[in-house]
Amino acid sequence: MIAGRSILLAGTLALSGCSLAPKTVLPAPPVPQSWPVGDAYLLQNEAALPILSYKSVFTDPRLQALTEQALANNRDLRTAYANVVAARAQVRVTRSGQFPELGVTAGAGYSDGGVDASGNGNGSGNFSLRGGVTAFELDLFGRLANATEADRNRALATEAASRTVRVALIASVADAWANYGADRDLLKIAEDTAANARESVRLTKARLDGGVAPRTDLRQAEQILATAEDAIAQQQTALAQDENLIRLLVGAEVDRELLPASLAEVTPAIVSLPAGVNSEILLRRPDVIEAEYALRAANADIGVARAALFPSISLTGLLGFASDALSSLFDSGSFSWSAGGDATATIFDAGGRRAGVAISEAQRDAALAGYEGAIQTAFREVADALAVQGTISERVRAAAANSEAAADTAMLTDARYKGGVDSFLSSLDAQRSLYAARRSEIGTQLLLVSTRIALFRALGGDSSAGTAAP
Repeated sequence: MIAGRSILLAGTLALSGCSLAPKTVLPAPPVPQSWPVGDAYLLQNEAALPILSYKSVFTDPRLQALTEQALANNRDLRTAYANVVAARAQVRVTRSGQFPELGVTAGAGYSDGGVDASGNGNGSGNFSLRGGVTAFELDLFGRLANATEADRNRALATEAASRTVRVALIASVADAWANYGADRDLLKIAEDTAANARESVRLTKARLDGGVAPRTDLRQAEQILATAEDAIAQQQTALAQDENLIRLLVGAEVDRELLPASLAEVTPAIVSLPAGVNSEILLRRPDVIEAEYALRAANADIGVARAALFPSISLTGLLGFASDALSSLFDSGSFSWSAGGDATATIFDAGGRRAGVAISEAQRDAALAGYEGAIQTAFREVADALAVQGTISERVRAAAANSEAAADTAMLTDARYKGGVDSFLSSLDAQRSLYAARRSEIGTQLLLVSTRIALFRALGGDSSAGTAAP
């Protein structure tokens, strides 16, 4: 008899380990095995991409201090971390269904029957204590196990999503810091232009008073001055908005000593990083990891839906003491136990459960497409950044040469105007060209820095972004 029970128990345990979920097979990355090369792309050596810390890319201590403040105080990141905690707790909630739920009930009572003819009391008391399994489902077809696995993968996907928020936050702080330095330079250009325009207005007015220059020269000089003064106001607004953005990202007040005085301080502080030749490195991007776990969760959901096609078997059991008299509570006859089981099976549901399986399979297919799409998007973002990085040095050199030539042209044209060789219009055109060239140079230098930041974001390579799995 005992042997039969042991065999039955072993068979039940074996069935409880059964899973109807299909095996998750990740597809080959739907992208080429190496980065694009050619004139527009930066050709890399055969070095694998290292796992990077943001401190190895953003080397300025001021930027690092702002980044650390943002990681500690940013509200979006706090929300992402709270979502991770909630997702991990949900795993424990779902997993608890795989274990018996134990409960205890106790009761006591006393009734007074009055006094009989002999003067003895007729009171009686009773006490009961019951404990047992109040609910336990035999997971014969892996429904609960697959539900736990699905929630666990969703928790891991949520964790990967928080890492995406973290990497994006680090990159956004660096972008805002660089934009502030660029706007400081643009403000300086506008102020220099305004100062030159004021001097031009003064000299032109003197020439007009001396009968040497026409009134149109003065008005044109005043236009240049007004344009420069408008640019000053715009750049002051831009700097204030830059500070507001940094304050929002950091989640606290910002010490202005941590902000750059010019783009010249930013460029060497954000270093260029290499990209590995093997595009499978993109599998380490947090959004790709998130898509992978979403795919695994969808796969486990298929097992849950398939298990719903089979009967559900639940067990209950009780044991305890029950006595009508407190004095006989622990007598041998006071102990009682009971056990029972229920099985439920749906005979007809108009195909609802099979439709549930079809839904879960379609959701798995959608998750698979999302996983492949995440890899392809990641590849495109990195390739775009590499395309810019491969040619940006030449663009920076050309922009600097253009500014130098424009400055020399403006100086020579102004001298020719003062010497009576050229018209004032030629001098104004040269000043406008110089102003545009200097602004373009700042824009190109900012693009150099922004590309380095974009590549860090696209590779998602912050080594400290990972956390323990639930």
